[in-house]
Amino acid sequence: MNTPPSPGAERTDGSSVRIGALVPLTRPGWVGAGRHLLAGLELAVREVNEAGGIAGRPLELVVRDTAADPRRAAAAVDELARLGVAALAGEYHSVVARAAAARADALGLPFLCSSAVLDALTEQPTERVARLAPAQSHGWRIYADFLLGAGHRRIAVAAEPSVYWASGARILRDHLAPRGGTVTELDMRALTPSALCDELAGDRATALLLLVGHPEPAVPIVRSVRRDRRLAGIVIGAPAGQPEFAEWTTALGDDGTAIPFLRYLPERLGQLGARVETALRERLAEAPSFVAFEGYDTVTVLAEVLRSNGADRTRTAGSWPRVEVEGTRGRIRFSRVPGVGVWQWAWPPIQVVDRDPAEPGRFRVLHTG
Repeated sequence: MNTPPSPGAERTDGSSVRIGALVPLTRPGWVGAGRHLLAGLELAVREVNEAGGIAGRPLELVVRDTAADPRRAAAAVDELARLGVAALAGEYHSVVARAAAARADALGLPFLCSSAVLDALTEQPTERVARLAPAQSHGWRIYADFLLGAGHRRIAVAAEPSVYWASGARILRDHLAPRGGTVTELDMRALTPSALCDELAGDRATALLLLVGHPEPAVPIVRSVRRDRRLAGIVIGAPAGQPEFAEWTTALGDDGTAIPFLRYLPERLGQLGARVETALRERLAEAPSFVAFEGYDTVTVLAEVLRSNGADRTRTAGSWPRVEVEGTRGRIRFSRVPGVGVWQWAWPPIQVVDRDPAEPGRFRVLHTG
């Protein structure tokens, strides 16, 4: 089912410049992340239009729900290309973004990926795709450094099968091993949360990382570990950022606190970021996540590119190395990074944070990179 577009988002009179937006808005997609991403995209579109649009033409968003399905995302890219969008934006799930990037590249459609971090976003280097979120190898190495600094050398990971989770486990292992750390993978296809606790009780791991989906099985795993007296000293971590969203606290309450995760925000927002934060909070009726800022920054970049190139896809795709835009989280420029085949903002600010047990709505910054 296609998500209804924003009002007026599919005009056919050629008066608007249209951006296609891929967003997970229904299960099994991470709906909370999708809602925040869309809020950021829509807020920026509104502000671009209030400032005169793209050379006097309104900027409009054509939204499609990916529901975390790579095939659905690829079909949406085909549809959006036929609708004549000037560029593609969005997506949160890495495996879905990878499918969208491959299809967009094949069709010659510029794609600015907002939130997905998988290093290999495309099989081969391409000029058409750029990304705002940091590559997984960069962010997860910072997380590994945090673990080492906190004294954790024996790490267990509760893992599900996925290119994204397997990549994360490999990054952690490769970074920790030369520094005396070990990573033991526990396959959640074969273990219940209770059986996982038994495995952990027989191991000497001091940290358990959740390389699994949300809410299942992440929420029951956290509940089981928190209630097992044998595991009172183990730290639970979630590098992929599951605790960022309010639904985590709704599901787990106090059990969801003190679980370190990665988020892509500076310690202090500048003037633009603070203004956007206020507007996003009003739109979302809750504190905006870093994903909402990624959405806003995506449109900010694309608007600047489109002002310079119009709706010409080829010129837009060739403009990434010339972009320089003030975003909500710093100055955005794109470059080539070894091992990453797309134009990359290197790097957004990165923090390791957790939710404060004394005040679950407040985040504590534990490490920056």
